[in-house]
Amino acid sequence: MLWHDLFVIPIPVLEKIIRTIAVYVLLIVLFRGIGKRGLFALNTFDFVVIFLLSNVVQNAVIGNDNSLLGGTIGAITLVGVNYAVNRWLSRSDRFELLLEGRDTTVIQNGQVQPRQLRRLAIRPEELDHAVRMQNGEDMCEVEEGLLSSSGHLIVSLKPEARNATKEDVDRLLAELAALHARLDEMDRRAAGGAPA
Repeated sequence: MLWHDLFVIPIPVLEKIIRTIAVYVLLIVLFRGIGKRGLFALNTFDFVVIFLLSNVVQNAVIGNDNSLLGGTIGAITLVGVNYAVNRWLSRSDRFELLLEGRDTTVIQNGQVQPRQLRRLAIRPEELDHAVRMQNGEDMCEVEEGLLSSSGHLIVSLKPEARNATKEDVDRLLAELAALHARLDEMDRRAAGGAPA
């Protein structure tokens, strides 16, 4: 009885595979429908929906099957389909555009684009938090803020708001060394030309 429950699948294997793929496609369509905001910043309500969603679609995926083998087939199918979709996304710009859409500018030259925030259902405080997480102090420091098709906020700070790079420090040290050398030369000239 134990082995039977573990390894005998009460539904056809092809049905299990089709169910898994169908639910995967359904969830992609749902998440594509809600847009990038669904990935940008998950709040408490979003987590509740995700947890409940997994429970709601569980029976659609497994059907009348609680076997270990059936669960294994479903998991392999899900991971395999996801791998194939990601490979396809990486090779096809058209498919990527279809599934993920385009990047959206939400901050331009320090100005928040309120129309885009409303369209994406992003609250200003979520955007402010994302800017601060990427070393910005304020929206006015942002040259451009893009909500990428993957749901990440990508911030480019204005040049004056950026942290110094190693190259900046090296250039400043070289300029200081040159200035120090000129001052030393001036001191030598002044000492050489001074009356004894």
